[in-house]
Amino acid sequence: MNVSHASVHPVEDPPAATEVENPPRVRMDDIEGMPGTLLGLALRFFQFLFAAASLSVMASTSDFPSVTAFCYLVAATGLQSLWSLSLASVDVYAIMVKRSLQNRRLVSLFAIGDGVTSTLTFAAACASAGITVLIDNDLNSCAQNHCVQFETSTALAFISWFAALPCFLFNFWSLASR
Repeated sequence: MNVSHASVHPVEDPPAATEVENPPRVRMDDIEGMPGTLLGLALRFFQFLFAAASLSVMASTSDFPSVTAFCYLVAATGLQSLWSLSLASVDVYAIMVKRSLQNRRLVSLFAIGDGVTSTLTFAAACASAGITVLIDNDLNSCAQNHCVQFETSTALAFISWFAALPCFLFNFWSLASR
């Protein structure tokens, strides 16, 4: 019978676990773009800048209230501006006091807020783009309307959404990875 014996293949006892060998788990550093980082602050600033510019350009036209999609764009970019400005101020505070914003409830709030505001901004920009194409290409009535302002405001809303999307994805990823 071929059986191995302890004398042929010695087995060592496992070393006793000590505090040095098993250090406490340490969190990964904040990834740039997440709340409380410089890139996150920059993304919030650009969201606010482009949403406020879109709101201003659309509100400067006299006939935007006659189209529901343009009113929706004004409301959505106004909400996006307020949300981005408030979270930018939270980011500035977190950066100044070197505080991590990786609290589960806080990240949940950021993810839900970013998801809602970016979805509203994208939907409003798409609706406004559809109306702008209708006025410009299909009806050929840009001479009577402010097509340049409508197109500019719609483009700025899309850029604001494009800056909001990474914030939502980073927050959602951070929330899902817990």
